[in-house]
Amino acid sequence: MTRPAGAHDLRILWRTPGFGRLLGVRAVSLTADGLFHTGLAGSIFFSPERATTAGQAALGFAALLLPYSVIGPFTGPLLDRWRRTRVLALGNLIRAVVVVAAAASLFVTGPTGPAFYLTALVAVSIGRLHSAASSAALPHVVTGDRLVPANSVWTVVGLASGAIGTGVGLGIRHLGEATDSAAALSVVIAAVVYVASALLAATFPAAALGPGNNARSAAPALIRTLRDLTDGARNVAAHRPVVAALVAIGAHRLLYGVSTIATLLLYRNYFTDSGMLRAGLAGAAQVVAAAALGTLLAAAVTPAITRRWSARGWIITLFALAAVVQVALGLPYRMAPLLVAAVLLGAVAQGSRICVESILQAQIPDRFRGRVFSFYDALFNATFVGAAGIAAFALPDTGKSYPVLAVIAVGYALAAAGYAVASRPSR
Repeated sequence: MTRPAGAHDLRILWRTPGFGRLLGVRAVSLTADGLFHTGLAGSIFFSPERATTAGQAALGFAALLLPYSVIGPFTGPLLDRWRRTRVLALGNLIRAVVVVAAAASLFVTGPTGPAFYLTALVAVSIGRLHSAASSAALPHVVTGDRLVPANSVWTVVGLASGAIGTGVGLGIRHLGEATDSAAALSVVIAAVVYVASALLAATFPAAALGPGNNARSAAPALIRTLRDLTDGARNVAAHRPVVAALVAIGAHRLLYGVSTIATLLLYRNYFTDSGMLRAGLAGAAQVVAAAALGTLLAAAVTPAITRRWSARGWIITLFALAAVVQVALGLPYRMAPLLVAAVLLGAVAQGSRICVESILQAQIPDRFRGRVFSFYDALFNATFVGAAGIAAFALPDTGKSYPVLAVIAVGYALAAAGYAVASRPSR
């Protein structure tokens, strides 16, 4: 009997030296992220002592993502010069120290004041740098023809790890009666887990994860960095599939961001408990779990679909599906269909991301890959910041808005059509 291609791919990946270890670095780090982000979300957005308006929700998202959107492109040249092993190890050690400072601020003053937001901003920024470094390092432990299944495994294990961290964080919050002290404890535990990830990353030889060029020292001057960024932009511009993929994922993130903030507000200010379906942070956790199920679905089917079809066709199909889902399942503004929508939109988000990252990894030479992935991460955050700005003005505090829902649906339809045209192979 012939074994499924997916199982064959998995066997090869697990036998690949370095892949399991790099996956472990990412998994442990994302477990810490789940703990840290749960502590932040619980204290900022779902505190029983503080109300959340559309403007405050948008400000929370923007404050956490804007700095890396600004400085993110300047980290790319560093990833193409610094040993990525050191970035993965030292980045999480530094993040552990910063996270402890954030926990101290939470314990003393709660999620208020510049000290708390500054430490949170730095921690999230380092996290994005860590994510870009691990993605840029993946082709050093996986051959090009295995990147799609590798990214699928990358997604599933990362999702499971983040879910574990989130679950532990929610448990701590429940036992601590949703206080700021409970959030601080969750954040302190995250710092310990970041240290564990750093120690695992340090087991790689210094040069094992690239970059593969001879420029090992960081550019000392801003002019050199700007020149490198210009070279990277020219390299991206020379690859039409990469440009189309980046624009497509940017449009998706903008629309997905508005939808995410609307969902948060719905569970914070509009929905009420109904049987097993919960409002508040518990209900938001149900949405996250539903989206996680969609992520698993996408990770399972995307490699097979892209082998038989194409990454381009799958991205177009996913965006078209998102347009239908927004109307069919979002329009009732009820928790049950919204959970189904979360499953499907989770599949859209992760399926398109797997395809886009595989396109970038396959099309971009290694010496430019770090800065391209930094632009990619910055695009993720910048479009979400843009979504936060739109949400602040367009959404009511309840999150319920038929016009905004219609705009999101039309936006996904236009994204599908636009990417279909822009990515069409040249004759």
